[in-house]
Amino acid sequence: MTPSNILIVGASGDIGSAICRELAGKGYNLFLQFHANSRIIKQLEEDIAKAQWLGAMQADLATPAGIHQFLDQLNIHLDGVVFAGGRALTGMFQDMTEKDMDDLYHLHVKTPWMITKHLLPSMIRHRYGRILVISSIWGDVGASMEVLYSSVKGAQNSFVKALAKETARSGVVVNGVSPGFIDTKMNLELDDEERALLFDDIPTGRPGTPEEVAKVVGFLMSEDASYINGEIIKINGAWS
Repeated sequence: MTPSNILIVGASGDIGSAICRELAGKGYNLFLQFHANSRIIKQLEEDIAKAQWLGAMQADLATPAGIHQFLDQLNIHLDGVVFAGGRALTGMFQDMTEKDMDDLYHLHVKTPWMITKHLLPSMIRHRYGRILVISSIWGDVGASMEVLYSSVKGAQNSFVKALAKETARSGVVVNGVSPGFIDTKMNLELDDEERALLFDDIPTGRPGTPEEVAKVVGFLMSEDASYINGEIIKINGAWS
C-alpha cells in the first residue's frame, strides 16, 4: 500500500515547501500546517493539483494551547506525517530564557509527540503509516551557541529510534533526516566571509539545497524504503 494522505508540519519553510512539491510530484495528497507565512501556502495551493490538495491550517505550535487547538481540528485520516517545522536559536546558553527553552521544546519535541500520538491509532488500525522527522546535524554532534537547538534535535533522533521499535510490527515506519548546512533563510544571518569559512569545513565545499533534502524524504516515504526503519539519514556533504 502506498500512503496517500500526508500531513506536512512546517510546510511554509524552505525545506517544508520543497518537500510539499516533491511529494505532490509523486502523487501524494497533502494537508499542510504553517505558522505565519501564508504567502508560501497560497503559492503551494496554486502549484499542487486540486485533487491532491487536502487543505492547510495555521497553527502556532510553540505552546501547549496551540498544539491542542491544531489537534482538535485535525479530523481526517492521514497515512503519514513529515515534521519539517521549527526554528533555530543562537546565543550563549546562560543567556537563554525559560521561554526560549519552552518554545523550542514544544516546537521540536512535544509537537511530534502529540501529533504522532493523535495519528497513530488510525495508522495502526490500517496497519500502515509513515512518520518522518527533519532533525539536524547538531542533534548528532552538538553545536556551541546552539545548545538548546542541539538538545531538542537530539531528542528528535531518540524519538525516531525508539518509536520505530515500538510500532514496526504494526506496519508503521519511523525515520529521520539529519541535514547539515542547507541553503535556507534560516542561514541568512551569515555574511559572505562566514559562509566561505564554513564551506571550507564541508568536504563537498558547498551547502545542500532544500530540494536535495526533499528527494531523500520522498524516497523514505515510498515503498522503495519499506525496510528502512528507525534510521537517521545524514545529508551533509560528508561534514560529519
